[in-house]
Amino acid sequence: MRASRLISLVLLLQAGGTVTAAELAEALEVSERTIYRDILALSAAGVPVYSEQGRAGGYRLLDGYRTKLTGLSRAEAEALFLSGLPGPARDMGLGDVLAVAELKVAAALPAPIRDASSRARQRFHLDVPGWFEDPAQPPPWLADLARAVWDDRVIQLRYERRAGRTDSAGRTDSVGRTDSVGRTDDRTVAGRREVVARTVEPYGLVLKNGGWYLVGRVAGDLRVYRVDKIAELTVDETGFTRDVEFDLGAFWAERADEFVRRVLAERVTIRLTPAGLRTLRHAVEALAVREAHFHPPDEQGRVVVDLPVESVAVAYTQLLRLGPDVEVLEPEPLRDLMRSAADRMAALYRSPEQPNTVAPGEPGGDDADVGDAA
Repeated sequence: MRASRLISLVLLLQAGGTVTAAELAEALEVSERTIYRDILALSAAGVPVYSEQGRAGGYRLLDGYRTKLTGLSRAEAEALFLSGLPGPARDMGLGDVLAVAELKVAAALPAPIRDASSRARQRFHLDVPGWFEDPAQPPPWLADLARAVWDDRVIQLRYERRAGRTDSAGRTDSVGRTDSVGRTDDRTVAGRREVVARTVEPYGLVLKNGGWYLVGRVAGDLRVYRVDKIAELTVDETGFTRDVEFDLGAFWAERADEFVRRVLAERVTIRLTPAGLRTLRHAVEALAVREAHFHPPDEQGRVVVDLPVESVAVAYTQLLRLGPDVEVLEPEPLRDLMRSAADRMAALYRSPEQPNTVAPGEPGGDDADVGDAA
């Protein structure tokens, strides 16, 4: 650990000119006392580091000194491609490797452009999580998974999922089902959840909207697993041969579209005002808008739209966001739900002299449970 820190210290001095002990301590996340000890160690090892006194003083290397430690290792070179996402790289256990790689690159740059990294950080920042979302803690297995992906190591995992789920090939899993190679799954069922055992060749990790997903090959088939649903993980010493033609980005784009299309299995017909048409994309999935059929507007500018949705219950919660700028035409059950919601809303704002005409027990009554169905 100290050797890595001393290397980082030399590279910081080489890239930064005169640097104070406080700045070095902050960069390396150690105390100033540790910096003093490390500077003495470097001097004893023959590194020409000296101190300058005064207000602008600090530590610097002898002019012209260049360390020969700037060659990138494979791990550092690979980590550089994650430099635009320091948070996810840190979550995968690659934060220290990435930091050293960036220092080596900075140290190898000519002096006039050595500030390229700081200039870029001052001008561009990528903030991945959505608004109003608490920063999620990385799944406990993420660092181990990342190492297995880097090293092409087979993993054994126990994975929690819905019982009786249909897989990507259309097969319905059941407790104790024998798989395609004659093995019987080891499963524990609790309510509607089950834990399945899998041997996986981990091909890649994907970060989607704050959630991590593992893409792996199981018995010849490529499958996707949510990392936060992994209940137990073991990395084998056994390696596997990766398909060199596999393209993680292309696979994920295709699988993501396939997933959304499968989810959007029903269609509803709605009529939107111009304002509703403008805000539709904020209420439903982007793919649903792309797959929708928009009819020509009428004389009032209203547009009839055939919209794919996941279910009536989900469409109900989504379309309520559009308020009076949407009218459901079909199906009738959804139209009834929207009508009942409008009656309940009107009752909230009705003057005290006007009674509430929506009876408890009706779809829009006080004991309705539609929201939970979504």
